[in-house]
Amino acid sequence: MMRGRADGAPRKRLLTSVSIVAVLLVFLYVYFGSKSGGESALEYGSRSLRKLGSSYLGGDEDGDLGTKQDDSAKFSLEDGEDGFVAKSFPVCDDRHSELIPCLDRHLIYQMRLKLDLSLMEHYERHCPLPERRYNCLIPPPSGYRVPIKWPKSRDEVWKANIPHTHLAHEKSDQNWMVEKGEKIVFPGGGTHFHTGADKYIASIANMLNFSNNNLNNEGNIRTVLDVGCGVASFGGYLLSSNIIAMSLAPNDVHQNQIQFALERGIPAYLGVLGTKRLPYPSRSFEFAHCSRCRIDWLQRDGILLLELDRLLKPGGYFAYSSPEAYAQDDEDLRIWREMSALVERMCWRIAEKRNQTVIWVKPLTNDCYMERPPGTQPPLCQSDDDPDAVWGVKMEACISRYSDHDHRSRGSGLAPWPARLTAPPPRLADFGYSSEMWEKDMQLWQRRVENYWNLLSPKISSDTLRNVMDMKANMGSFGAALKDKNVWVMNVVPEDGPNTLKLVYDRGLIGTIHNWCEAFSTYPRTYDLLHAWSVFSDIEKKGCSGEDLLLEMDRILRPTGFVIIRDKQPVIEFVKKYLGAMHWEAVGTADSTSDPDQEGDELVFVIQKKLWLTSESLRDTE
Repeated sequence: MMRGRADGAPRKRLLTSVSIVAVLLVFLYVYFGSKSGGESALEYGSRSLRKLGSSYLGGDEDGDLGTKQDDSAKFSLEDGEDGFVAKSFPVCDDRHSELIPCLDRHLIYQMRLKLDLSLMEHYERHCPLPERRYNCLIPPPSGYRVPIKWPKSRDEVWKANIPHTHLAHEKSDQNWMVEKGEKIVFPGGGTHFHTGADKYIASIANMLNFSNNNLNNEGNIRTVLDVGCGVASFGGYLLSSNIIAMSLAPNDVHQNQIQFALERGIPAYLGVLGTKRLPYPSRSFEFAHCSRCRIDWLQRDGILLLELDRLLKPGGYFAYSSPEAYAQDDEDLRIWREMSALVERMCWRIAEKRNQTVIWVKPLTNDCYMERPPGTQPPLCQSDDDPDAVWGVKMEACISRYSDHDHRSRGSGLAPWPARLTAPPPRLADFGYSSEMWEKDMQLWQRRVENYWNLLSPKISSDTLRNVMDMKANMGSFGAALKDKNVWVMNVVPEDGPNTLKLVYDRGLIGTIHNWCEAFSTYPRTYDLLHAWSVFSDIEKKGCSGEDLLLEMDRILRPTGFVIIRDKQPVIEFVKKYLGAMHWEAVGTADSTSDPDQEGDELVFVIQKKLWLTSESLRDTE
């Protein structure tokens, strides 16, 4: 007996010890696993953690608030949906405060995509499948503040809003940006223009003998593409000359450069000259610019330079400021000789070369192309190639010839700015639209914008809005109606409809092609106003999720920013059910009784996004 009792005691102590160790291990696994696995989200107003279910960040399909609720994604077009109201969304982990879903390097690693880094494929769009999308609200960074207003924002932003100062240190000798207390200041410099973008722009205009050293050339240069734009000071300083630039850069080693540009209130877009055409139609820009943009223009038979050629209007310019244009070492001289030979075969000629900058000009007609000897490279594109097809279309190393109309017209036939904003462009005929339709569309959107501002007027002043997005721009008349406002508009045209984006560019505005079933190529918190005309109805026809679109709009929208939804009544009712969950509040509505321009059962719903911080952010700011 004594022996048996003595043998049992150690066994019990061993079992107890093993149990304690097991419990401890389980606790450590749950605690640290949830922290490191990216599968948790900080709930709004709380430090508690909630799993995201089958969201982009991973997790279990447990039906929690982070899991997509399929019934709620419908627009209540059927009976029986009236009882659903979304109560809340979880908040993404703070590490995802700058998430760009289709330009997320972590996603590329997780999906094990085999990309050619030398061709910049890793900087192109790679979107998560629906089952891998995030289903949470993107939190602002610690200490976030309502952005500084334009025009002051061109020169300074709150450091807390983009808490990245590495560019200020890395580019301190080039006057890109300077850390100054609670702010980041932009002196207006760049890699090639340390003394200021304004002087550099005037020098380019002087090279071209433009009157008063003004690059807009009496309104004949309006749209500019700045590739490898840095923090977009070049584009920012063009605005005072009535020139609007699409400042383009990838999310590369100089991370956040486009985020800084948009925070400053300067038009900008995340993109790269890689393997696919840029999302702009042919003949969109009068001027292209590259200042130390570190692009290998000779690669793949000059395919990237040929993409610029596709985008330039007849007689358009390309200003190139780079060592190859002036340096005398063997490598730079070799590149210059090969690049000069390439552009000569493309029928470009040098307009001017001075100091460290060369400016080429594109021909006005097809004459030079037709006079080239047989077999000259690069070849002309095939006759069935559509130079305006851009969404997901691979670049080709060929020259896009002009249409018969442009060839005969010896140019684009556009009026100078600002007359071109309202003058019917020649390419209107490509869609079978008449001048009367153009005029009627402008008048319609002028009245609608006036009604919008009546709804917004209790909430906004003249400097409240700066970055505006028209999510379905059609011919750009919404943006044109804002010409007297101190704003710029990103005009978005659906990828599967008429490519009216070329009409947007022809009237002197800018924009991009996009599919709203996917995330937009921008950082979180970059737009003050989103205008969604029938966008929800359109994606519903494609079988895409309205809930996903709401979350994407919230990601893009700045805190205290506004959404204007013009859509059918079931869509409006659908959105209303999500107001509390999104931390949005209704500002106003309009129907046919208050807005005679409503179509059918179309309604207008104006919403404002609240400024909120996670309790973690609040704790950090105390």
